[in-house]
Amino acid sequence: METQHALFVKMALDAWNTQSSRTTKLIQSLSDEALTQETAPGRNTGTYLLGHLVAVHDAMIPLLGFGDKLYPELETIFLKNPDKSGLDKPFPQDLRLYWNTIQSVLANHFTELPAEDWFKKHATISQEDFSKEPHRNKLSVLINRTNHMAYHLGQMAYLKK
Repeated sequence: METQHALFVKMALDAWNTQSSRTTKLIQSLSDEALTQETAPGRNTGTYLLGHLVAVHDAMIPLLGFGDKLYPELETIFLKNPDKSGLDKPFPQDLRLYWNTIQSVLANHFTELPAEDWFKKHATISQEDFSKEPHRNKLSVLINRTNHMAYHLGQMAYLKK
C-alpha cells in the first residue's frame, strides 16, 4: 500500500509542479500594466486573479498543517470580496513576491511530507467526518488546488499579448 500511496502522491505533486511552473512563468512574463487589465470585458483583472491565487495558496499552509498564513490580510481583499470591491490591492510586483514566497514554502513542505501523511485529514475536517469520508484528505486538497490554479492560469493567459 505504501508504494501505491507514494505513486499517487508523486502523480499529484507532478501535476501541481507543472501548473505552478506554468503560472509562475506567465506572471513573470506579464507586465504590471498587463496584470491590471481585465482578462475579458467585465471580468476579473490579472492582479485580482494573482492575488486570489496567492490568498488561496497561503490558506493551504494552515489547512495542510504546515503553520500559519504568511499574508492573512489578503483573505479579505481576494477571497471575501470581488475584484471591483474598491478595496486597495497590493501592487503587482508585491503579489509576484508573495507568490514566489508561498510557492517556495509549499514546495519545501510538500517534499518533506511522507506519502502516508497525504492520506490523513486536513485541518478543517473533524475526525468524525473524516472517518465517514476518508477521501477528504490532504491529497484531495492538493488535487483540488491544482485544478483551481490551472483554471485561473487559463484566464490569465488572455492577458498575454
